[in-house]
Amino acid sequence: MTQEAIFSGFGGQGVLTMGMLLGYAGIIEDKEVTWMPSYGPEMRGGTANCITIISDTSISSPIISTFDTVMALNQPSVDKFEEKVKKGGNIIYDSTNILTVPTRKDINIYAVPGSETAVRLKNSKVLNMIMLGSFLKVNPIVKVETIWKALEQVLPERYHHLIPLNQEAFNTGMELIAK
Repeated sequence: MTQEAIFSGFGGQGVLTMGMLLGYAGIIEDKEVTWMPSYGPEMRGGTANCITIISDTSISSPIISTFDTVMALNQPSVDKFEEKVKKGGNIIYDSTNILTVPTRKDINIYAVPGSETAVRLKNSKVLNMIMLGSFLKVNPIVKVETIWKALEQVLPERYHHLIPLNQEAFNTGMELIAK
């Protein structure tokens, strides 16, 4: 199984971390992984995205132009990447921040109120974990338990006290897809 995904949004929303966590989980499960970040010189507020590919077989190139799944956390991401979803693929978007929703009929479209849910959980920084939970509900490419192992590696130790909140956010994101 191969999953070619792009995570996209504004800098500071955690899109690079989402892709990195997924990549680390893939490595832990001994899968082939590529992670390619792209961002502007602005650290926060500029555009940011990353391509993450996880596969059971060799990956021929980390540079791709169409995706199995697009994760869009802002309107510019939906506008730019909706047409790059492969037929039958998925677009998962933060419905709190998107005014013009995706309209393609040949893909699966998932509206997730990620930012709204993060506010309800009293921490806007867990938006990425909510959306990653939604991503894995749609694309179970790695095990949830492996995400927790990857989180321990990616999250600096001084923030490990936030792991339970991140787990709650992730599980909430999975439940939002079930609804």
